Parts: sequence; structure tokens; C-alpha cells
Amino acid sequence: MRRLLVLLAVLWVCDGVKFGQLCSSNPSNSRRTSDRWGQGQYGAGRGTRLHQGLDIKCSDGAAVYAPFDVTLNGKLTVYTDPSKAAINEGINLSGQGLCFKLFYVRPDRTSGTVRKGQRIGTMLPMQSVYPGITSHIHVQMCDKRDPTPYF
Repeated sequence: MRRLLVLLAVLWVCDGVKFGQLCSSNPSNSRRTSDRWGQGQYGAGRGTRLHQGLDIKCSDGAAVYAPFDVTLNGKLTVYTDPSKAAINEGINLSGQGLCFKLFYVRPDRTSGTVRKGQRIGTMLPMQSVYPGITSHIHVQMCDKRDPTPYF
């Protein structure tokens, strides 16, 4: 019974969470829709796999902000392909009962806590790897569930 109450409490806390502004060039967190490289919504086709995140538009070189008070949980590597080295960074974060990752971001630091709206990094140059793509931050939940309800 106690475990059920804890689970319900966590679900209740997470239920009302909304991401604040992620990118200085996109105050409303507009989503990447469709371009010549594909679509940015969760579950979009990626060849033989499905897109496991949500893409939020962000101009190359723009400042990236904490969407709410977060803990920085280390840097992440996005790709194993050396031809994508220019965009091969990201950061693991947690806050508001959520665990999530931001891809294509060079973090200013990788540990500690940051308040909502504070700068956490810089958008990497997507155009250098994917010319013509809508540059974006890829938001992926640690458990790979759909992040769309949080936007």
C-alpha cells in the first residue's frame, strides 16, 4: 500500500510539469515539424527505428536554458559516428520528478543544480552535419516515453 501511495504521489507531481523556454531563439518551444531530413515528433519513422524524443527548434549557436529547476547529471555522447563529431554532445538532467536528456547541446557545466531560465549550454551547429535540417534540441526522457505532454 505504501508503494502505491508513493507511486501516485510521483505521478501527481509529474502530471502538471511543463517545460519552460529551452532555447533563446525559440521563446515558445516551437517544435520541429517536417523537413528534408524527416519529422521531429515522438514516434516518427527513422528508417528501421522510431524517433524516441521530441525536437524543439533552436538556432545553431543559441543559448540553451534550464526548463525548470534541474540537477545536471553529466555529459552524454549522442553518436558513435565520427562524421557527426560537431554535434556529438548533450546533457543528462533531472528535476520536477522527471529524468531527461538534451541532445546537440554543449553544456556549460555537467554537475550541480541550475534554476529555471539559467543558461546551461549552447546549441551545436546542426547545419554543419545535416545541411537544410531545422536545427533543434532533441528532448528524450530517460525511460524513452513520450515527452510531448510536458510541452
